[in-house]
Amino acid sequence: MSIQAAIDALGKALGDKVQTGASIRALHGGNESYFDEVLPDAVVFPSSTADVQQVVQICAAQGCPIVPWGTGTSLEGHALAIRGGISLDMTNMAAMVQVNAADMDCRVQPGCTREALNTELRATGLFFPVDPGANASLGGMAATRASGTTAVRYGTMRENVLGLEVVLADGRVIRTGSRARKSSAGYDLTKLMIGSEGTLGIITELTLKLQGQPEAAASAICAFPDVDSAVQAVQMTMQMGVPMARIEFLDAECVRAVNQADGRDMPEVPHLFMEFHGTEAGVAEQAETVRGIVDEFGGSAFDWSTVQEVRAKLWHARHNAYYSIKALRPGCRAVTTDVCVPISALAQAVQETAADIAASTLMGPILGHVGDGNFHAALLIEEGNAAELAEAKRLSHLMAERAIRLGGTVTGEHGVGMGKTKYMADEHGEGWQVMGAIKMALDPQGILNPGKVVDVN
Repeated sequence: MSIQAAIDALGKALGDKVQTGASIRALHGGNESYFDEVLPDAVVFPSSTADVQQVVQICAAQGCPIVPWGTGTSLEGHALAIRGGISLDMTNMAAMVQVNAADMDCRVQPGCTREALNTELRATGLFFPVDPGANASLGGMAATRASGTTAVRYGTMRENVLGLEVVLADGRVIRTGSRARKSSAGYDLTKLMIGSEGTLGIITELTLKLQGQPEAAASAICAFPDVDSAVQAVQMTMQMGVPMARIEFLDAECVRAVNQADGRDMPEVPHLFMEFHGTEAGVAEQAETVRGIVDEFGGSAFDWSTVQEVRAKLWHARHNAYYSIKALRPGCRAVTTDVCVPISALAQAVQETAADIAASTLMGPILGHVGDGNFHAALLIEEGNAAELAEAKRLSHLMAERAIRLGGTVTGEHGVGMGKTKYMADEHGEGWQVMGAIKMALDPQGILNPGKVVDVN
């Protein structure tokens, strides 16, 4: 392997699209979680699929690792070049290629962010529903199988990507899927690539399914006396088949953080943030059904609104909860972990997690997309404090083990990256070895995002 030879060859082929300065490498060596900074040897900014293909061919010839980079918002170290090599920054591939309004689909390059896409779609009456909170790139969202606040109604990236253009580890360019809404033609290579975290191929274009803007939308907030009653209300809502657009849980500490950061005065007790989409009559009916469930479990009266500005402010507060939580302990780092369990096991999982955190020395607000059984803990640790980091990892470990025991998964949306590879064998059994075999078949040199998801190199 010769990383330097690959960088030299890339410089000759792509000129100033190849950057080796310390500052630009440092920008691609950090992360949102607790992992140490790891600088790539160079950063390459392709502007086309042909550029990506050339990068892959040169790196394959030299055995040089390639780590795709979107916006750097991942939480399990996905985009860190832990074995050196090239950080492939897709920022300059951010175009919306085509919108097919009649068919409710579009084609975009991977560097396009979800907010930019939805801004472009406003005049069409359509929108792309997957909303992970951060203004992530769509390529990164597909690579990590992202979801978020709206997944309970609209699904994750798995359900909303119709097809992909992908550059494989040997430089071949393939197209997976089509614009058809269903197919029984062969292996589903689109779904194989979604969630592969850049270990099987590099996404250079996405065909996405779009949704029509709902006729009516309403958001609501309600408080509960304790975690159990809030989570039980969520379970009942989902079991009754109410088509919630969003149903989010915030524990008391999380509410305190949001109050301080966003100037709100919510009671510092567990809350649900909810949203309803549909016709005006449908939204009213959904809200009335949920109002009855909330009453049954001791929740407060709805504070709800159909006003766009009020709704936007509410979801801005929810999306910024991570940063609000970090502000509870200035200068801290957050070990943010997520799990997902069957809805019937949600109350137990949240209660036991809350008890573990309460018995520890750390602050760890809990929040999440509880409508589909997915919740998070943001464990706040002092920068450089090894004992606190160890305690955060212990709590995260307990969450992961519990999720598997309850029939769930160690990550509902953050992905595997480096942080959760140690649980893959327990969750998947021999299936993890099959994943390794697929990796070796498509990337025998192990140059695509090595050290992530599988353990074969």
